[in-house]
Amino acid sequence: MNTLVVYDSVFGNTEKVAQAIAQALGGKAVKVDAAPKDIGDTELLIVASPTRAFTATPALKAWVKRLPKGSLTGVKTAAFDTRMSLEEVDNKFLTFMAGIFGYAAEPLSKTLAKKGGTAAAAPAGYIVGGNEGPLRDGEMDRAIEWAKSCAS
Repeated sequence: MNTLVVYDSVFGNTEKVAQAIAQALGGKAVKVDAAPKDIGDTELLIVASPTRAFTATPALKAWVKRLPKGSLTGVKTAAFDTRMSLEEVDNKFLTFMAGIFGYAAEPLSKTLAKKGGTAAAAPAGYIVGGNEGPLRDGEMDRAIEWAKSCAS
């Protein structure tokens, strides 16, 4: 399956997951600033962003928004984000805000659907330690299993 992973990364965690997923699926991972304007013959498109201020990065949101309506018809799509654990932070305000605004992956997934994409899997989130990471133990394995389910 021709797989493209388009990602943005701030501290390198999302990039590591995106690269590992692309490798596991025999696809290609590209940072959003080098992403193609046209996804060509892509059969599975995965987009990924760190959650910053309860949303995806501006660059990734803009790239997805620029995809023409209907351009993902017939394409399987999925989205994931990296995020900090609110349990580790133990901050009631952040927990409250996350409950209202959520994380990056779900809105990205909805936008991909509006462009015609067919959801290959539910949006996923992978935990980083603290604000900058690294990824929590086991998260990379969990991400690769999620990606394999997208391709099946």
